[in-house]
Amino acid sequence: MQPWGMSISLRPVLIMPCDGLDTRPIIIHNRVMEKYSGLRSPYVKTGGLVYFARMLDKIRAMAKGELPVEYRANLGHGFDANCCHFLRVDYEKVAERVKQGGSDEEILHWCFDQGRRPSDEDTFVWNEFLRKRGWNDEIAEILKRRKKESGMTDRSEIETMFAYIDADEGRTARREL
Repeated sequence: MQPWGMSISLRPVLIMPCDGLDTRPIIIHNRVMEKYSGLRSPYVKTGGLVYFARMLDKIRAMAKGELPVEYRANLGHGFDANCCHFLRVDYEKVAERVKQGGSDEEILHWCFDQGRRPSDEDTFVWNEFLRKRGWNDEIAEILKRRKKESGMTDRSEIETMFAYIDADEGRTARREL
């Protein structure tokens, strides 16, 4: 077991970064992530927003040198970019703010001050949109491919990227549609 809470096996793995935004594969030899539990579920809410806490966890782990290489290709891309775009803040500025310290709520309020504070209705739409990503949308094929690469093709309860992330990291996949 590695110090960051994951086991590794010795076989090559193909990683497709950025949830379809960048189609170039990354091949990492001799390191296959089996489980990493240092990140919160994407379902966890901060200030009512899903995913924000997970993005901060990734930034903090990267700053400490604890984020496994398998996660690094997506830093600032995919859902991270979606979240920052929604809040109208720059990812790099958020990362710098996170490195200064503070609670999730303090950093979220900083984002509100730097970008925008979404209405309750906007927050509801954001949460529902992100929570259902991969379910009958343009990234459904990415979800299908990731399930295949992870040996989860028989897991019918995994219908969204959020459910896949939870299952891939050893949490119980939720079925919420």
